[in-house]
Amino acid sequence: MNACVMSHAHYRRSFDTLEQWLHTQLATGEHFSLWYSAEDSQFIRFNHGQVRQASQVRQIDATVRLIREERHASETLNLTGDVETDRARLAETLVQLRALLDVLPADPYLQLDNQVFASDRLPDGSLPGADELIEQVATLSAGLDMVGIYAGGPMYRGFASSWGGRGWHVAISASLDFSLFHANGEAVKITYAASEWDADALAAEFARGREQLTHLGKPRKTLAPGTYRTYLAPAAVEEIISMLQWDGFSARALATRNSPLQALQLGSARLSPLVSISEMASTGLEPLFNSEGSLRQDQPLIERGQLVGQMVSSRSAQEYGLVANGADSYEKPASIEMAAGVLPSDDVLQALGTGLYIGNLWYLNYSDQGLARMTGMTRFASFWVEDGKIVAPLATMRFDESLYAMFGDNLLGLTRERSLRISTSTYGQRDAQTLLLPGALVDGFTLTL
Repeated sequence: MNACVMSHAHYRRSFDTLEQWLHTQLATGEHFSLWYSAEDSQFIRFNHGQVRQASQVRQIDATVRLIREERHASETLNLTGDVETDRARLAETLVQLRALLDVLPADPYLQLDNQVFASDRLPDGSLPGADELIEQVATLSAGLDMVGIYAGGPMYRGFASSWGGRGWHVAISASLDFSLFHANGEAVKITYAASEWDADALAAEFARGREQLTHLGKPRKTLAPGTYRTYLAPAAVEEIISMLQWDGFSARALATRNSPLQALQLGSARLSPLVSISEMASTGLEPLFNSEGSLRQDQPLIERGQLVGQMVSSRSAQEYGLVANGADSYEKPASIEMAAGVLPSDDVLQALGTGLYIGNLWYLNYSDQGLARMTGMTRFASFWVEDGKIVAPLATMRFDESLYAMFGDNLLGLTRERSLRISTSTYGQRDAQTLLLPGALVDGFTLTL
């Protein structure tokens, strides 16, 4: 990749040129689709609030699918941004794909989304420059043992097909994922993420972290296994809802009884009427089209505790006689919004009274997937609260609890304010998944050891 700074227009021209060239390369009876994924990201690692490493990552990946009759084959390749070099790579890829089509069997569930569409989202967002971000973090971290990573910048997504589907999408976002360590080794973990960077909001997160650090210096409280009144902060709720994203709302998983929400689907379990969850494609950072050329739709998933929708890919639509709604092959919601409640966030300790304040959870897994029973560990700034006041940090404990208890009969309330959670995943490339979530006050949360 060229080391010079690439503009939004450069990536757009790169995509447009490749699409136009592919149209000229098709043989009789052939069709193509092109998925274009790029980023221009700044990564900054911090240690003790100072820069440990700073780097810029600029990369472009493209997935080309060639279709002939009922046969299709695809290849993903890394591009350079140089038109001539990238055309040559695509030409080699087309030769390989044609050879594959000659020997592949027909795909009985192939359902091509050959609609004509145009979707265009221009850059929207404002992030600090590297120097400004470093100054903010260094100032806010003064006197703290702060370790974290900043990842931010534009992400580009494009789709084009020989049938006339065409989309271009630019999302600008950043996250600062960091921990503040006490001298005793305990830590407060905070993630601040935004498309419009707000220095005051970041300062408020640091102030909250400093306050919680003072409590981490107190002697730890070890609890006996049992059930406890509990407040789950939005970061903890994120861990729980993220578990449901994998197969929870998938049409394929629901049809084959592999979804953790199958009991809700069958009516043998229920959630609280306070719980409503939707896939909000129109407000998230992901594009309004997917890598297969289907247009993503806003989709209610749970309304007042009832399962009312599912994520349906074109393949599941063909196999199970459903109507596709823009889900990709993973059938995973990517722009989740959970309805807010009425409990002010500033009042959660008073509403909790005596019990657990859980700042985060980790290492979650299913102990009984069919019943949506999850197990995991408390972590990062979890406290014992008495009479609405934090009195001690908690020793790490394991929980084992059903979703139908946490967000069913035992759900007492949800916070009025919600936290925007932008994915911090950088595996292969930065992710644009978002979750907008409240905190949850729960009665009878089960700790096992």
